[in-house]
Amino acid sequence: MSVPMSGPIKRIAICTGGGDAPGLNAVIRAVVIAAANRGWECYGIRDGFNGILFPERYPEGGVFRLTRDKVRGIGHLGGTILGTTNKGNPLHFPIQMPDGTTRDVDRSDEILEFFAMKQLDALVSIGGDGSLTIANALHQKGLRVIGVPKTIDNDLDKTYTTFGFDSAVSFATECLDRLHSTAESHQRVMVVEVMGRYAGWIALHAGISGSAHAILIPEIPFDLDKVAEKIRARDQEGRMYSIVVVAEGAEPAHGERSVIAEAEIGHAERLGGIGERVAKRLAEHTGKETRVVVLGHLLRGGSPTSFDRLAAMRFGTAAVRGLDEGKTGVMVALAFPNVDYVALSEVAGRMKAVPLDSDTLQTGRDIGISFGD
Repeated sequence: MSVPMSGPIKRIAICTGGGDAPGLNAVIRAVVIAAANRGWECYGIRDGFNGILFPERYPEGGVFRLTRDKVRGIGHLGGTILGTTNKGNPLHFPIQMPDGTTRDVDRSDEILEFFAMKQLDALVSIGGDGSLTIANALHQKGLRVIGVPKTIDNDLDKTYTTFGFDSAVSFATECLDRLHSTAESHQRVMVVEVMGRYAGWIALHAGISGSAHAILIPEIPFDLDKVAEKIRARDQEGRMYSIVVVAEGAEPAHGERSVIAEAEIGHAERLGGIGERVAKRLAEHTGKETRVVVLGHLLRGGSPTSFDRLAAMRFGTAAVRGLDEGKTGVMVALAFPNVDYVALSEVAGRMKAVPLDSDTLQTGRDIGISFGD
């Protein structure tokens, strides 16, 4: 098997993996057009690497040619025309054994063999931590790879932000704006659960922007007695309602994170339910009527904001420029004012949490927001 690491590029492939995020289509469009302007052909892999690993699922082809016509008018659309998946990691692929047990196997060589057979010279891998860990492994095996950071959670290291994050925060903030009026009308406590996995970026940014009164994030184990104190203090001031934002991965100081599905081979545990737990306890602590809103996958859908659109296009074109300049094994990263390149090995397997000394967190504290500590 021969996998090209050098020489002129004629054909590249694109894949999108992990959860969807606003801006994916904008990246795809930018990569295809920038590649076409260099005379390169571009191919899309369906549903992560499933288009290669399960070709029988795609009668129309698991890998298909992306032309200018195929990407015309998609930059403003949510989702991804390639499809995506957060299951079936080719490095740790679950297979059923005859005795009924499940064994973890590495199918990454099949991907390299496909690239060699189809004479694909490089891969642009668009995804979060899991996808970029796979990309790094393929690079180490000899494939030319450039990663593009995608996640609404903003938890990828070595980049100021990921595309998709601004769109998620903007929508969450709009939802909080709407909840203020109904919460105040009924003098209720509204608990709003948002995505973010083990990082509190969405909860923090949306909570402050949307004038929440308490924000619970994974980085700060919370004590609901402290949150209840904040709610009672507002009542005493005549402010008879409160908005509490809680990240799905938030964890009580003397309890456990809320998990609705345990981790299995090939995909991570599913978080959720913390909003209901917090709401129930706050109702008991304060005696106030409490309601829960789970924004969930609403944060992933819809059109990207102008910030995310531009970031996505900058990332996509930078990925193509990087390949043209001979770069491989790197991720494009936003380092104001420019896009830079960082080694995938510095990103894979690492998570960017909210720093406890961050200016944004301190802003929340200075304006009186409770973080449950």
